[in-house]
Amino acid sequence: MISKDLFKKPNNRLEGEQDAAKAARQAAAWQCAECKANATRDAMTANDYACPRCGAYVSMTARQRVQWLTDEGSFREMDAELLPVDRLRFPEYAAKLEKAQKETGEPEGVLTGTAAIGGEPCALFVMNPMFIMGSMGAVVGEKITRLFECATKRRLPVVGYTVSGGARIQEGMFSLMQMAKTSGAVLRHGEAGLLYVVVLTHPTTGGVVASFAMEGDVILAEPKALIGFAGPRVIEQTMRQKLPAGFQRAEFLLDKGFVDRIVPRKDQKQELRLLLTMHRREANR
Repeated sequence: MISKDLFKKPNNRLEGEQDAAKAARQAAAWQCAECKANATRDAMTANDYACPRCGAYVSMTARQRVQWLTDEGSFREMDAELLPVDRLRFPEYAAKLEKAQKETGEPEGVLTGTAAIGGEPCALFVMNPMFIMGSMGAVVGEKITRLFECATKRRLPVVGYTVSGGARIQEGMFSLMQMAKTSGAVLRHGEAGLLYVVVLTHPTTGGVVASFAMEGDVILAEPKALIGFAGPRVIEQTMRQKLPAGFQRAEFLLDKGFVDRIVPRKDQKQELRLLLTMHRREANR
């Protein structure tokens, strides 16, 4: 009897090594969505997560931004054990949560903790655009609230990076409640004479804009970031008129006084360090 394995193509070690090398090259390759230039991921990362050719920004995960921003080894995560719950049994929400957790490796859409930026201690939250579009559910609101409460108790300034599609519709009123809860924590932190600096990144919209994103003592933004409550298409359809060029972009909001300063990504560490240093010196006078 002839074995079926007799006619199988024998394993070729050289071909296997070539396939592995090709896969490694593909994993390391990156193409800019704006100018279509090709580069390596290492080159893009070394350029502050921006295209080496045209400078267009690349979305960062929360953990990538924390690693990029904070002093090495200084970040201490808080409340990592908090997990979202499908209380309303919203259709397909449980599956969506499971998929987001599997793809991002994170339990929820925000990282919170304490860290140092340029040697200056602070409390820090960073939202994750890869987790259900950075939407705010009950756990996101709870983690940010707890961070501000901890910062108030320990007398730490807060630095926040926002990126969000708004309140998480699958959690209904539980999501909308976070707007008031986080705002209360921000208010008590400010009443204690402590600094809150927020950096608005692309996109920051919806209930996040209507709460803690626009409540900073200093509001910074990345260039060309989309910032607004409702999206421009929704506004155009509602008002039935064309919006001005650049409407809801960071530059437009700066001109109207809603943003204090636009800071390129490469300058953000220095800008935040300066603000934190000024606050510390003033607090110690």
